Amino acid sequence: MTSPITFDRKLEDVGNIIKLEHVNLAIPDQRLATIFYVSGLGLTRDPYLMTGVDNMWINAGDSQFHLPTGSPQTLRGCVGLVIPDRGALMSRLSSVRELLTGSKFDFAEHEDHVEAVCPWGNRIRCHSLDPARFGATTLAMPYVEFQVPRESATAIAEFYTEVFMAPVRLIDAGGEPIAVVAVGATQELRFRETQAVPVAYDGHHIQIYVADFSRPYERLKERSLITEESDQHQYRFLHIVNPHDNAIKFTIEHEIRSMRHPLYARPLVNRNPSQSNRYYLPGRDALG
Repeated sequence: MTSPITFDRKLEDVGNIIKLEHVNLAIPDQRLATIFYVSGLGLTRDPYLMTGVDNMWINAGDSQFHLPTGSPQTLRGCVGLVIPDRGALMSRLSSVRELLTGSKFDFAEHEDHVEAVCPWGNRIRCHSLDPARFGATTLAMPYVEFQVPRESATAIAEFYTEVFMAPVRLIDAGGEPIAVVAVGATQELRFRETQAVPVAYDGHHIQIYVADFSRPYERLKERSLITEESDQHQYRFLHIVNPHDNAIKFTIEHEIRSMRHPLYARPLVNRNPSQSNRYYLPGRDALG
């Protein structure tokens, strides 16, 4: 008789943070943002919401970039995307180089990703389809990675575990500890320790959905960390702290929404950037 198979059931735990919905970065020029995010990366401007000149929402699978018009903001780290067809991506990025001359735009091909830099210096790490790493998805925002000070990853991991009941693991990436916070089944928040000189926080934010909405709120409120009582479905906080002594370890505004928020799981339009008027294929407008 063969012995029973043993499974690690903890690997299936999702945790309380359900979804990373958007990264919010102010940009001063919607034209340049359109060239980079839509023409270059091949993403889609949301056709239903924020269609004016004061904000633009860019769809990336089930997540978004929110790009309000204002002084440029820079994320201290990078945003990870899954984008199909590396060759087509490289061609699109090459095609917009001249249009973005004079900005911080750049791109480079690496072994496992293409790194694209937006006109204001934000780094977007573009990966090819990889179900083993990112799930069976064609287009997605699987992670946001932040550069954090030395000796902060452990405290950050403890913060998300204690406050948000999130599965967290600590890994060593070539001497750079990373706290990896699970977001749903296929997304992550990553906090990578670095020796780089800290960059001043400029007000950008991320937005996440949580299943248990009230208990994280109470734990944040106990530590006087709530910075905005937005409405019934949302609140915000700014500082990630050591849960043992409340010492600030990293600053990034979190927009916390409940799963009763009207925008939760709103279907997003994602076009197939390979379609063109000259080489049009019926039935292939949407990416999926």
